[in-house]
Amino acid sequence: MKALLPAIVNSLAVVIGSLIGFFLRKGISERFRTILFYAVGLSTIGIGIQMIVGVNNFLIVLFSMVIGGVIGEWFNIERRLKKFGDTMQEGDFSTGFVASSLLFLVGPMTIVGSITAGLKGDGSIIFTKSILDFVSSIVLSSTYGLGVMVSAVTVLVVQGAITLLAGALTFLTSPEYLNDLVAVGGLMVFGIGLRILEIKDTRVGNFLPSLFVSPFLTFIVSLFK
Repeated sequence: MKALLPAIVNSLAVVIGSLIGFFLRKGISERFRTILFYAVGLSTIGIGIQMIVGVNNFLIVLFSMVIGGVIGEWFNIERRLKKFGDTMQEGDFSTGFVASSLLFLVGPMTIVGSITAGLKGDGSIIFTKSILDFVSSIVLSSTYGLGVMVSAVTVLVVQGAITLLAGALTFLTSPEYLNDLVAVGGLMVFGIGLRILEIKDTRVGNFLPSLFVSPFLTFIVSLFK
């Protein structure tokens, strides 16, 4: 249970930050809410580009997006997220949920931090990440509502699972796996930025399976080296 403390703290930080942002949004005029949209959208695109730059093999990223996108389209993940959000009738649920889940989970701090917490009992990386996620959740929730808060469940489940399975997942911390996985997430984050800025509705939710496809393809490629 002690090993899971960092993941629990991180998810609580997202919940608290989201609630603060959600209640603050009622006092924000449409004019300032619009500029907040632009700030979040442009920053999201910048984060996506930063994540893509470190890619090892762009063909792995490409095929991960293609295969993952087909799987996601088959199960229509985006539509299911929107349907769930409609029942809550609050903001753009699917964009808020997918954007925050990706920003909070697809990055080196999540993987390295969770594995470190699981193997060494050192949660310092995740605790630092919790502060960053707390601030981000305030901004995102003030824009997108409760979808951001629900992503706290994803944070708890994913980071908790990586922590508990740390011994079997240490390979993900090697640059060979990590860089391409982060780049896949970066493309999705970039797509979220386009969506926030209303440039293109990229249905990023349907690409979520790509995050599982990437390590598998990296492993396959490594067999032929």
